[in-house]
Amino acid sequence: MQTAEIHRRWLDFFEKRGHTVVPSASLVSDDPSLMFTVAGMVPFVPYLSGLVPAPYPRATSVQKCIRTNDIEEVGKTPRHGTFFQMCGNFSFGDYFKEGAIRFAWELLTTSEEEGGLGFDPKDLWVTVYEEDDEAIALWKQHSTLPDERIQRLGKDTNYWSTGQPGPAGPCSEIFYDLGPDHGVDGGPATDDDRYVEIWNLVFMQYQIADVKSKTDFTIVGDLPKQNIDTGMGLERVAFIKQGVQNMYEIDQVRPVLDRAAELAGKTYGANHDDDVRLRVIADHVRSGLMLIADGVTPSNEGRGYILRRLLRRVILSMRLLGFDGPSFAELFPVSRDAMKAAYPAVERDFDFISRAAYAEEKTFLRTLASGIQILDTAVADAKSAGAEVPGDTAFLLHDTHGFPIELTLEIAEEAGVAVNREVFASLMAEQRERAKADAKAKKGQRADLSVYKELRGLGETAFVGYDELNHESRVLGIVVDGAPVPEAREGQIAEIVLAETSLWAESGGQDSDQGVIVGDGFEAEVLDVQKPVPGLIVHTVKVTIGVVGLDARAETRVDADYRRGATQAHSGTHIVHAALREVLGSNAHQAGSYNKAGYLRLDFTHSEALSAETKSEIEEISNLAIRSDYDVVTREMPLDEAKAIGAMALFGEKYGDRVRVVDIGGPWSRELCAGTHVSSSSEVGMISLVSESSVGSTNRRVESLVGIEAFRNFAAERAIVQQLTSGLKVPRAELVTKVQDLGAQLRAAEKKVAALEAEKLGQRVPELLAGAVEVGGVRAVLGSLGSVGSADDVRSLALQLRDRLGSDAGVVALAGEAGGKPVVIAATTAAARDRGVRAGDLAKLGAKVLGGGGGGKPDLAQGGGTDPAKIDDALAEIRRHLAG
Repeated sequence: MQTAEIHRRWLDFFEKRGHTVVPSASLVSDDPSLMFTVAGMVPFVPYLSGLVPAPYPRATSVQKCIRTNDIEEVGKTPRHGTFFQMCGNFSFGDYFKEGAIRFAWELLTTSEEEGGLGFDPKDLWVTVYEEDDEAIALWKQHSTLPDERIQRLGKDTNYWSTGQPGPAGPCSEIFYDLGPDHGVDGGPATDDDRYVEIWNLVFMQYQIADVKSKTDFTIVGDLPKQNIDTGMGLERVAFIKQGVQNMYEIDQVRPVLDRAAELAGKTYGANHDDDVRLRVIADHVRSGLMLIADGVTPSNEGRGYILRRLLRRVILSMRLLGFDGPSFAELFPVSRDAMKAAYPAVERDFDFISRAAYAEEKTFLRTLASGIQILDTAVADAKSAGAEVPGDTAFLLHDTHGFPIELTLEIAEEAGVAVNREVFASLMAEQRERAKADAKAKKGQRADLSVYKELRGLGETAFVGYDELNHESRVLGIVVDGAPVPEAREGQIAEIVLAETSLWAESGGQDSDQGVIVGDGFEAEVLDVQKPVPGLIVHTVKVTIGVVGLDARAETRVDADYRRGATQAHSGTHIVHAALREVLGSNAHQAGSYNKAGYLRLDFTHSEALSAETKSEIEEISNLAIRSDYDVVTREMPLDEAKAIGAMALFGEKYGDRVRVVDIGGPWSRELCAGTHVSSSSEVGMISLVSESSVGSTNRRVESLVGIEAFRNFAAERAIVQQLTSGLKVPRAELVTKVQDLGAQLRAAEKKVAALEAEKLGQRVPELLAGAVEVGGVRAVLGSLGSVGSADDVRSLALQLRDRLGSDAGVVALAGEAGGKPVVIAATTAAARDRGVRAGDLAKLGAKVLGGGGGGKPDLAQGGGTDPAKIDDALAEIRRHLAG
């Protein structure tokens, strides 16, 4: 049975039993405490926790998930994957244990011909929480399982909670028995890999508190509503139903594995290490495909870093298999074809996906080449010195260049040298501790969303700011320092929740409104407006006059000038986006934006820098659209209808069933957008494109000033031109030529000065040679040069001196001050290196005294620092080192 067919049968089964089919949410989670959607229940947490009223009594989904916390286990076990799909059925105060158990048994054991999954009951086992007699009785009632295949287990395996005070409850897990050839008898209680968990039924029925650990907490009462949250692992069921050994061999993954094996000239199943690498490749390619399809692009931070790590592990695994060239153009189309039946978007958006992946591969192959050079040098040094490759070098390669330690070990082993694993392991441990501390600190900075649960339960905050800037409402809640309070006094910072508001909350790239909230005897300045949970708008304010209390009448007053500027910037963002697509083609689409009064920033998919001519063309098209006075029309409609008329749904954005469509000039710019906008394009006023830069290997960023800020920018540039034409006494038409001529004259003068300074330094060769001293068996030229033109001048002089030392065991160490910073250069002759003297060590030693760092090759190295006053001390330290 194909994976997509299991997917289809799941949804069909539960839809026929009254469940609302909920499409998979994005892999990019809405939960601020999560980087990705890590479980099937994540999109439903606001409903399961009671934070937001559920819009349906029962639901079902097949949710895309990403987990990378155990990435090192991928490929080594039958069921560890970074991307997986979780089939879930959920009840929000509707059916409970009896319904969940009955549905699970029916779907699993109904024959394939009748639409079920066709499991033989004799292959199934069930575990329940040891005190849950009700669940045991229900399993006996609704299944044909004998008593011995219903096992009682403890809280550590069969009790669910978040690890925090809140909802909790027992769970029941369903296992498939692979048979006696795969392990010991005794059922899931043995914790043997023979028994594969395929479905977990969570019965949320209690409220817990005083949580000390997963198994140590206090049940303080029943939940107001009993909920059901279940999850069936699609990949696990697929590998069982397809008769293969693990999730990497199912129909959605195996084709990539086979293509990778073909490229590398390997046979899957012939070698354990090769098999692990092939499984890593197959898993990570699929994960990369799905992440990019949901708008994630490679970067050095957050989600982009996780994606980058996955893609680079593919490249390194291919290399360890003996394939050094580009492989993504072969692997990603195979994964697309395997996944498109379940997720048509991977085929529709494959041009974007492939460009992002291929660009990352190209970048990393260049990085890999530079890393190989570093490793080759380290291996050569270790070999000549009869030593190990330093652990800090191995760590540098891992941390900066993405080299796994296995690759470093393999290359070093081929050269006949070892790697200092102990130092490497120590540095890795330090890095992990830093990462844990950082994660803990960030976690501590996040708001406790539970404080908003009761407030959200009072209803959704209505935004009325499309039609009015001032609106009278009522105070529903006040939060100070994370806790609900009855009032906030003058001088306090507080969060205020109102029944309705005219103030825009930051979302969709548009910054929050500025304004005030006023009432009888109080006034509060609005500092920020956010949506901490869906449907709830929270105003962060500073109370400037009086006391604001619960249930008080309150009027929101938006700063009209700021809102005007914000609408100009947001509509301007749409205009610039349309202009970009007109100039660069339909492949250039928005990948993120931010706008506020007077300013807009737009990230878009494009891999090359824009030329000056292209930037000018985009700016001109944007301003021509403004001059054309296009109507800006906003309509509400169902999402499917909006897509049918060509409205752009942007990567990374999430939409409900009904959406707002904003047209500027009809179809010229048609996007899904909930933000505030002008009524005609001429109201934007002016757009001045001030910056264009890279934000990753596949994304570019443009920044523009808008409206009056754009005019002020042009006025400032005009004033500069007037000052230059006046000062240089040339007409405006000749200004560029005049500045270019002056620049050429300056460069020529600087070159002449540099040559004179180098010549002057060269004249010191006899003097420095005459001062050479015998230290530790080598002839050492140590010199403080004072102020120098550049480090290159010092290096040139050091090489001249080394050449003059001839075949003697000689060392040159020179230091000087270049541009206010100290620089030290060390050079050694071949005879000195034979005695174990290395320039890199000397440069590093001197630089440390100077307050900096340095290093390099054994024959020539450079260091620098921050304290020129210690140049003599640095040279003295080098001399002491040579003396032994």
